[in-house]
Amino acid sequence: MSTLTLACIDSDAPPLFDLSADGGRTRTGYEPDAARLVAEELGMDLEWLVLPWDDMIPAVQRGQAHGVWCGQGIIPSRQEQVAFTRPYAVFSESVLVRAGDPARTQEDMAGYRVAAIRDSANMRLAESFQGAQPVPFDSSGDVFGDMIAAVRNGSVDAMVDDDVVTVPLGDDPDFAIAFTVETRNPWGVGISKDSPDTLQLLDGALARVIADGRLAAVWRKWMPHLPFPADLHEGRPS
Repeated sequence: MSTLTLACIDSDAPPLFDLSADGGRTRTGYEPDAARLVAEELGMDLEWLVLPWDDMIPAVQRGQAHGVWCGQGIIPSRQEQVAFTRPYAVFSESVLVRAGDPARTQEDMAGYRVAAIRDSANMRLAESFQGAQPVPFDSSGDVFGDMIAAVRNGSVDAMVDDDVVTVPLGDDPDFAIAFTVETRNPWGVGISKDSPDTLQLLDGALARVIADGRLAAVWRKWMPHLPFPADLHEGRPS
């Protein structure tokens, strides 16, 4: 193949990715730059297939894209559907509330309506808060923006998402970060289980750009406040 086609949503979730100005053909942020690095390592052009969140894995299973490169925590429910490359990122999870909310611990979530993406690592964390009411969000478009709007307008009391995109929202006067849970979730590229050659190709390219420091340079460009995860050198998940 001469073109690497990857599935992702189009959303404003910096520093991971910014809302595209042209429907997804041109994308900026850590994830697009990391994917571009791998495509260049393989000598391929890069093409993005923009889809709703819930359609990304099915699109890979149907052969419409070579992989999902879009905030995919490597969790058992996804491993049942696709095979994963070695991680290209490791993140923890934060809880966002409205400004002035006194919640600062997991125990404070009792009675709170807590939003998270359905069937995600974030939802697993929300479901662990004793006494909380998890509110699953399905993606028909910008699920991240939808959850932020729900916290802002009071439809929910809090939301759980990865620290890399949630913590910057704490600078918005309408919001506050209640707390962060050091879950250390690895993110990988989801590949069809029927495409072991594609999995080997992308995993090998990722291994090389991690080993020689090129991925770390992209990480520092977009996320200088977060240390590059040393455990990315450990290889593919079992």
